[in-house]
Amino acid sequence: MDNTAPLAVLTNPGAGRGRFHDVAQAVLDRLAESGRPIRLLDASTREEAQAACHTAVADGAAALVAVGGDGTVHLALQAVAGTDVLFGAVPAGTGNDFAAATGVPAEPLAAAAAIADAVKAARTRPVDLAMVTSPGGEAYWYGSVLAAGFDAVVNERANRMRWPRGPRRYDLAILVELVRLKARRYVLRLDGEERRLDAVLLAVGNCPSYGGGIRICPTADPTDGLLDVVYADVDRLTLVRLKPKTYEGTHIDHPLVHTARARVVEIEAEGITTYVDGERCLSLPVRVEAVPAAIRLLG
Repeated sequence: MDNTAPLAVLTNPGAGRGRFHDVAQAVLDRLAESGRPIRLLDASTREEAQAACHTAVADGAAALVAVGGDGTVHLALQAVAGTDVLFGAVPAGTGNDFAAATGVPAEPLAAAAAIADAVKAARTRPVDLAMVTSPGGEAYWYGSVLAAGFDAVVNERANRMRWPRGPRRYDLAILVELVRLKARRYVLRLDGEERRLDAVLLAVGNCPSYGGGIRICPTADPTDGLLDVVYADVDRLTLVRLKPKTYEGTHIDHPLVHTARARVVEIEAEGITTYVDGERCLSLPVRVEAVPAAIRLLG
C-alpha cells in the first residue's frame, strides 16, 4: 500500500443533532495521528457524498472513514464494499448500530484514535455485509438491518408527512400505522426453502440492531457469513407490548415471533418498500445475500 495515500473522511455535520460539530477538529486530529494525509470529502447532499466516496476509492485512498451515524456509514459502504480500500467508522450519529455491533469504541475520539493506531499497525478485521438486489439488478449494500414489515411501513408513512416536524412526525406515523395494522402475505425463501406466511413484522439482520439500539435480530453476527431473519404475525396490542422488549432482544422469546438463519433470503409481498440502515431502499420483491468479509474494518 502507498504510504502517502490519504485517509478520505466523510462527515455528516448534522449527525447526532450536531454532536459532531463539537468534536470535529479533534476527530480529524486523532485521525491524522495515523501519519497519513487527511482528505475531507466535500459534499453538501447525499448525492454529492455518494459521488465523493466513489471518487475517493477510485483515486486510491488508503481508507474511507465515515464520521456520523448509520446513514453516513451506509453511504460510505456503497463505495468501499468489495474493494481493497480499508474502512473506518467514527460513531457520531443518533443511531450508531453498525459501529456498536462491530466493536467500534462508542466515543468518537476513542474511535478515531483506534483507527489511527490500526492504520499504523496495518491492523484490520474482516466484517460481513449484506447485499439487497431487485429483480432488475439494482443493488445496495447494508451493514445493519433490512426492515420489510411494520417499521418499514412507519418509515414510509413518516417520510410522506409534512407535519409535524422532528421526532413527533415519526411518533404520529407509528400511531397511524398501528390503527391501520394488518398482516401482509409474504413469500419468504431461505436458501431456496419457501415459506408462505402472514406477518406484520419482518427483518433481516447482518447485525443485531437498528434505530439506535433496537435489537430486532439479537443473535445476528456480522462475522458468521449468515443473515438472521425475524418475523411475527401479532395483533396490535401484542405488537405494542413487544416493542419495549426489542431493546433487550427478548421479543424473540414470544411464541408468535419466529427466527431463522440463511445465507440468501428472498422476500416477496405487495406494497412494502424496504429500509436498510435506516435509509429508504428497494420495494419488494428483493433478494438479500450475506457477503462474508465484504469490508476490512480498521480498529
